[in-house]
Amino acid sequence: MSDQAQVQEKSPVLLVGEIQGSRSNNNNSRVQIAQLSQVLSLTALQPAQKRLPSSLCDHCGGLTPRSGATTVYGTPLRTPTASGWNSETSSIFSDAKAKEKVEVTNSPVCLVERLHLNDDVDHMPKWKKRVNRLTPISSFVAVVSYWIYFAFRIRYTIDAQRVAHRIFVYAWIFVVIEMGVAFPSLMIQLWQSLAVKGRTREKLRIVGNTVPTIDVFITCCGEDIDVVLDTARAAAAVDWPFDRFRVVVLDDGGSSEIQSAIEDLALVYPNMYYTARVKTKGVPHHYKAGNLNHGLQFVHGLPGGAGEFMAALDADMIPQPEWLRAIIAHLVIDSDLALSCPPQLFYNVPPNDPLMQSLDGFVHIFEPVKDTGGVAWCTGSGYAIRRSAIDQLGGFPTGSLAEDVCTSTMLLGAGWKTAYVHEPLQFGTVPETFAGHVKQRTRWTIGSIQTSVKLNFGLFGPLVTKMTFLQRLSGFVYTITTFFSIFHTMALFTMPLVLISGGRLVAYATNYQLRWLIRMCFVALISNRVNEWAMYLPAGYRLGQRDSGAVMWMAPYHALTIIRSFILPTWLGGKVAAFTATGGLKSELNERDPHRRAPLGRRLKVILFDNKVFMHLIYLLFCAAAVAKSTATGVRSNKGSASGTLVYMLTHACWPPMAWLIALNAAWAPIHYAIWPPSMPDREHLLDRDQATGVAHPTEAAKRIVWDKTYAFHEIEYSLLTVYTTVIFIGTFFF
Repeated sequence: MSDQAQVQEKSPVLLVGEIQGSRSNNNNSRVQIAQLSQVLSLTALQPAQKRLPSSLCDHCGGLTPRSGATTVYGTPLRTPTASGWNSETSSIFSDAKAKEKVEVTNSPVCLVERLHLNDDVDHMPKWKKRVNRLTPISSFVAVVSYWIYFAFRIRYTIDAQRVAHRIFVYAWIFVVIEMGVAFPSLMIQLWQSLAVKGRTREKLRIVGNTVPTIDVFITCCGEDIDVVLDTARAAAAVDWPFDRFRVVVLDDGGSSEIQSAIEDLALVYPNMYYTARVKTKGVPHHYKAGNLNHGLQFVHGLPGGAGEFMAALDADMIPQPEWLRAIIAHLVIDSDLALSCPPQLFYNVPPNDPLMQSLDGFVHIFEPVKDTGGVAWCTGSGYAIRRSAIDQLGGFPTGSLAEDVCTSTMLLGAGWKTAYVHEPLQFGTVPETFAGHVKQRTRWTIGSIQTSVKLNFGLFGPLVTKMTFLQRLSGFVYTITTFFSIFHTMALFTMPLVLISGGRLVAYATNYQLRWLIRMCFVALISNRVNEWAMYLPAGYRLGQRDSGAVMWMAPYHALTIIRSFILPTWLGGKVAAFTATGGLKSELNERDPHRRAPLGRRLKVILFDNKVFMHLIYLLFCAAAVAKSTATGVRSNKGSASGTLVYMLTHACWPPMAWLIALNAAWAPIHYAIWPPSMPDREHLLDRDQATGVAHPTEAAKRIVWDKTYAFHEIEYSLLTVYTTVIFIGTFFF
């Protein structure tokens, strides 16, 4: 057997061991690396799917479309040699020297296939898609119903004051509380109602080896080395000609251990590089944006220069083999498209998702709707950007912790288009601790507001001059919703104060007006429930109320973060916004490890006090006490009058849909988590690892959230409240 044949029979992992063991012999090492490169080109880096047959066509290889696919695009690749890799012959390993710009007259053609008219065909059955298409109508009805209800409340409160010749202060406060609780969802529903045309984005794939060049950046900063290496291996082994892309690990933590591991891995994957920038103390380094900008500069010094596109992965995001062929296809066929981005999905979400970490509502509902309006946001990982577009911006914008949202918004402002590819192309990890989850979400809040301030809320200024009306409205709506967490928190904490006051909460002049208030409240509630069902179908209906509850219990954290970061001076407790990589948030409680979990006492101390969940506990107790006092007041002040007691209860603590009960359930969520945290297996048990190459991908079971009967409590509670409101509504026609 020849030496080459013997080498081909060995796995890349075994060859790495041999090469590392013979580093002292440089000649042998070079020979083995050369042999290994041949093996990788033939075996290890072959696509997971079977190679397609080819004919004599020099441009696209005469590739036959996949079964059931339709070839719709053949796009010439016209990349001058001076700006990067040569489109026809050069690879990242060539000895590229800058040449004069030449006109390419016989460019190779990148073949793109249309696999389906809808990219989410595998995610949503047809009946769900049809029902979900009604969301703009149901959202419009829900918004209109709510505002009609509030108009009735305001009108009848004014009438009651005119009859009683006094101002009902608590009634006005209660109206404001109701509006405050409903406002975030109303704003989102308003945006939903504008997406009337529906979303259609094709499911595309690039086929063959005639493809553009790509720089894949993996950003890391303090993550565990095994997490980084799993992402690096999977990125290097994607279905893409290995001489047409490279993987660059951007290590902002400057870990010598990661550097050594990546250099060893580069012996298996010669298109892999490691770099860590020098961060001078006292000089702003702009967090992740600065790290990415370092990568943009770093690739200029590599053989062949910068690629035609750049793609980025978070340190924990494992790409699927078809990742690049899916997202780059959209960029290749549309020269005006600057950014293509898939959803962030996760493989370590605990059963029932107690903290609502899955982002399913965002990636399956809100982001597709934004894409319908031409406002697809960069989700932070797995995206690809046209290099000429990011260079036009001068690199990734600084001054915001949400460099992803800021970048995509500025691209829109510069006249480029962005696309959301609704396919499962990457899977990462959610924070494994309560503290990590809160820090991640509050960091996103800071970044969103920083971006909004930088771009004048998307309304005016040189950075948003080419935005459309819908793009400006989207930026404004989502920003205002973020800011509104302060008012949302105030409304929630004011609710028990109003209840305990004993004042008149629902003002009306006659019983006729009271009946109509109840009827309009019922219409608003039912229209909202119908809309909620239609809107949340893509992510699962169970998510609807769970998402609303998560917004409630997270509101105090967002409010405190906004106040401390943007309002208070440092001498009053103000704090400069800081960045901590999600993967770098270490656990001190091991709360999800059933074997190493800290005892209950320590968990309660850390979560209740260090993580400020005592706010939720105090709120829960105070709200329960306020409801009890309000009930006692109603009974005591209407002795001997059952009807008077019922009316008092109805217009105070029992006013439908009893928002205080929904708020109590939301406040209980973090407390329940502290007492009964979920159990998760070790990360390795969630992965399916190829023993020959070391490449790992999440198992099919790990990609799905496990739901058991306990989650049904949320739906039972809300269903009972709906039934209660319905009974009261029916009663208005008889009493």
